[in-house]
Amino acid sequence: MQRRSKDLRRCMHVSPLLLALHDSSYPRLLARLPKLACYDSQMPTRRPRRKAVLLLLGGLLGSLFLFAFFTTEHFAALGYKAHGERLLRMQQNPNFKAGKFHNPQPRETMVRGEQWQATKEWFGGKQQRFPPAPLPVVNATSELATPPKSGLRITWLGHSTTLIELDGARIVTDPHWSLRASPSMRVGPKRFHPPPLPLESLGQVDAVVISHDHYDHLDMTTVKRLGARGVRFVVPLGIGAHLEGWGIPASQITELSWWESFTLPSGVRIVSTPGQHFSGRLFPDGNPVLWSSYSLLGPAHRVFFSGDTGLAPELPSIGEKFGPFDVTLIEIGQYHRSWGSIHLGPHGALTAHQQVRGKRLLPIHWATFELAMHAWNEPPEELFAAAPALGVSLLTPRLGQPVEPDQTPLLPPWWREPLVH
Repeated sequence: MQRRSKDLRRCMHVSPLLLALHDSSYPRLLARLPKLACYDSQMPTRRPRRKAVLLLLGGLLGSLFLFAFFTTEHFAALGYKAHGERLLRMQQNPNFKAGKFHNPQPRETMVRGEQWQATKEWFGGKQQRFPPAPLPVVNATSELATPPKSGLRITWLGHSTTLIELDGARIVTDPHWSLRASPSMRVGPKRFHPPPLPLESLGQVDAVVISHDHYDHLDMTTVKRLGARGVRFVVPLGIGAHLEGWGIPASQITELSWWESFTLPSGVRIVSTPGQHFSGRLFPDGNPVLWSSYSLLGPAHRVFFSGDTGLAPELPSIGEKFGPFDVTLIEIGQYHRSWGSIHLGPHGALTAHQQVRGKRLLPIHWATFELAMHAWNEPPEELFAAAPALGVSLLTPRLGQPVEPDQTPLLPPWWREPLVH
């Protein structure tokens, strides 16, 4: 019992309650307690182990911090917060509440009860999410040097990046020329193919249109390269803070709320129209900035660009106000049933096309990055199969292939052709 008392006093830092029991009148209860694991003979091995674990964890966290610091340009790629007059304007927006933007009708970014199933599919799914060989691309530098005969020409450059030549204006949507859709230069989703058109060969750009601030749509490196050319950026409300933080002069930035517009010198009007999505670079669904679709209205032609969206209730109103559209550029890929109603998928794209009163549908947001669980060629296959029954005329050019919607017939499904290593 004397040895037990000494052990207890050595373990005072573990349980003062045991000492109280020992000094009281409960020796029988104390005798039933398990043998303590803090004898002096064990102390020299336990403390160094704990210290080693803490040092190891600290080293790992420090390494991760340094890796992130240097591969995101000192965290600049994560973006910047709005303040001052910009923040005041955001706070006055009817869709801005409690410090963030909201869809007019509440929408879930993840369907309740689907999280675990989606996680299992993400890590264990057997879909062919990457092309088995390099995708064919077209370099149309020489063709793009001549204006389109019809006045309207679209060149899909991968994912949601397009060059729109519209009644004398040249507009680029969601430009992405970097290797990865990520804040880091070293990790993150990697391109399936090189950009079909080098940025230096893009020629004159009258405006860059950004739909929202996710990394596959707002790429810091590409923005800085285009900004150095003096290009005008037309962006949803709040994204100007990112651009100014990356060195783009305020004089080159136009921020729009839904239904607001900006007119180019050519007379082409860029109208911010509603979408059903979310935003955020540090927290993917923090919604610190607005998101948008766009209606591009020229003197002779009209183009609808969906950005990322679900079936927003305002789509029919867009069609009534600004349709019919000669061509719609609508997202079909990087979707999943568990992601609520913030993406369209191929069937939703067909419905959206009809609601905005489109003539030809050119599918975008596929064949460049792996951001979802479906096979890389599943979206165009489903679109191609379902479109005829709905009477929707598709326009499916190869990556980098310029097409004039008024003059281009139905194109063959190029993704079915054998890919050459």
